[in-house]
Amino acid sequence: MSRKNVLKYSGGFIAWVIGSGFATGQEMLQFYTSYSLYSIGIIAINLVLFVYIGPHLLVTGYDHKDVKDFNQYEYFCGKTLGSILKEVVPIIIFAIMVILISGAGATLEEYYGLNHYVGAAIMAGLILAAYLFGFDRLVSIIAVIGPIIIVFTVLVGVITLAKDYSNLQELPKYYEVLEDRQSTRFWWFSGLLYASYNIFCGSTYYCSLGASANVREEAKWGAILGSVALIVAISIMNFAMLANAGEIVNLSIPTLFLASRISRIFGEVFSLVLLAGIFSSSSPMMWTVCNRFVKEGTNKAKVFAVIVAAVAFLCGLLPFAQLVNKIYPYLGYIGIAYLVCVIYDKIKSRI
Repeated sequence: MSRKNVLKYSGGFIAWVIGSGFATGQEMLQFYTSYSLYSIGIIAINLVLFVYIGPHLLVTGYDHKDVKDFNQYEYFCGKTLGSILKEVVPIIIFAIMVILISGAGATLEEYYGLNHYVGAAIMAGLILAAYLFGFDRLVSIIAVIGPIIIVFTVLVGVITLAKDYSNLQELPKYYEVLEDRQSTRFWWFSGLLYASYNIFCGSTYYCSLGASANVREEAKWGAILGSVALIVAISIMNFAMLANAGEIVNLSIPTLFLASRISRIFGEVFSLVLLAGIFSSSSPMMWTVCNRFVKEGTNKAKVFAVIVAAVAFLCGLLPFAQLVNKIYPYLGYIGIAYLVCVIYDKIKSRI
C-alpha cells in the first residue's frame, strides 16, 4: 500500500465535498453554525457517517471495476429504486453544479466587485475544459486541490479562533438571528441531511474513484483519511464562524470575510482558493452528468458537454445563498433513502 496513493484518493474524496457551499462557508452556516452549540452534535453525526460509508463506496467501486456499466444505485437499492435514482441523479447533480457556478460568481462579486456573470462564466469554462481532459487527469488535478483547500480553511479557522475565541461567550445574543439560516428545524436532522446529500450525489464519482485505484486498501484508507480531514476542517471553521456569528450570518461568503480580516493579501489568496474549491467539486459533477448520457472521449460527448456548461452558466446567474437554502435540503431528503440502502449493504457484508 502506497502512502502517496492513499493521500491521492484522500484528496480526491475531499474534492467532491469542498465546493462552493463548503469552501465559502455557506453550507457550514446553514447546516452547522446556525444551530449554535448543537453544531457539535451535527459534527459527530457526520464524522460517523462519512467514515462508515465513504470507504464502503470506494471499495465497492474497486470490487466492481471490471463490471461493465456497473450501476451502484441498483447494486445498493435494488432494480426498481436503483433505476429511478439512476435517472434522477443527473438532474440533481446538474442542479448542484448550477449552485457551484453561482458560487464562483458570488465570490468574485463579493470580493472584487465584478459582475456575477463574470465569475460564473469563468467557472463554466474551466469545468468544460476539465471534462475534455478526461477522468484520470481530472482526478490527478483535483486530488492536489483538495488538501490545499483543507489546509487554507483550517488556517483561516485557527487564526480567527485565536483572535476571537472570547467572542463565543456572546453567542447567545445571536441565537434568534442564526435560527433564520437553519436548513431544517431539528439539529440532528441537519446532520443527516448534510451527509445524505453529499454521499448520495457523490456516489457515482466515489465508486469511479475507487475503481481507479490499483490497491483495495489504498481506496479504503484514502476515504477514511479524507473523511477525518474533512470533519476536522468543518469543526474548526464552524467555531470560527460561531465566534463571529453576528457579522457573518447574512453574508454569502462568510469564510472570505474571515480571511480578509486576517489581512488583505490573505483574503485575495483565499479568494483564489475558494475558486479552486468550487472547481474541484463542479468538475467531477460535469463528468457525472455527461457520463450518464454520452461516452467520454467522443465528439458527441464534447458537443453535449458544451451544451451542459452553457445551460449551467445561465442557471448559475441566480442568487447563490438562495440556491443553497432551497436546493440542498431537498437533495438531502432524497438521499436519505439511498443512505439507508448503503448502510444496510455495509452491515450485510459483515454478517
